[in-house]
Amino acid sequence: MNAETERAKPQEFRKEDIGGNAQMESYGLYYSEQPVEADANGKSWYTRNQTLIVNYIEAAPGAVFARQGQVDEYMVMVPDENTPYKVSTLGETGQGAGHQVIIMPPGDSEISLPEGGRIVRLFTTRSDDLKAKCANADAYAEPHSDVAPFKPWPAPSSGYKLRIYDLWKERKGGFWGALRCSTMMISFPPPVLEARDRSRMSPHSHADFDQCSLLLQGSVIHHMRWMWGLDLNEWREDVHALVHSPSAMMIPAQVIHTTERLGSTRMGDVFAPPRLDFAMREGFFANADEYPLPEEATA
Repeated sequence: MNAETERAKPQEFRKEDIGGNAQMESYGLYYSEQPVEADANGKSWYTRNQTLIVNYIEAAPGAVFARQGQVDEYMVMVPDENTPYKVSTLGETGQGAGHQVIIMPPGDSEISLPEGGRIVRLFTTRSDDLKAKCANADAYAEPHSDVAPFKPWPAPSSGYKLRIYDLWKERKGGFWGALRCSTMMISFPPPVLEARDRSRMSPHSHADFDQCSLLLQGSVIHHMRWMWGLDLNEWREDVHALVHSPSAMMIPAQVIHTTERLGSTRMGDVFAPPRLDFAMREGFFANADEYPLPEEATA
């Protein structure tokens, strides 16, 4: 095996491999990291990028997770079936059996899980108290100049309220689309049952926003490449990071990336705020009629 082949071989990802560059990738490896919180409610991990906070939770039976005075809309994903829950906000209540996404309005709200289970809460980095809990907070101690300042989209046409959707479901020609609110979007398609065809990868980059890839089942290799600048001392080798589930990967703006599934996986992407290019695709968002487009859409 020559040196080039050896360097490209995927390696088990280790946190100590991360350097101090402001445009480094960042990970939440929930299968190997100690939880940030461990108490009667269960175990919680927090990971962030420039605009988004992921709170992955393995809840104990009877757990309750509340927000008081929440500054903006946030999402709660209950990814698995047979995960009963109850939610309440100011003046509203709801419940479900799992495999759903909940959009919580600003203000006070809570979710309870009588039988426990997995949930993922998704917030913007406007929630200052949660930013401080993120295990990778040091990576964002200074704003990344490549990422555009966070700007929420317009409020929903019918006002802020509790909203509950299926995570996905079959429809003519495919599956129920992605979901968005005023602060973020989630695209979490059905499980993929086989490894990705290595002759059909999709390397791409994003000019001014980060991507969060959330992996809830299986293993993948995240392939990343950094563009060369004038300073050779800042050039980076390509990264081929083998990660398992559950995990969240934060891909910086301008980094060329693609993900290789190694078998059956459940994986989706989260962006904050929603992506305008996706919003301009007819039918991409299942709840597009509830949330107006920003002014930039008609500019």
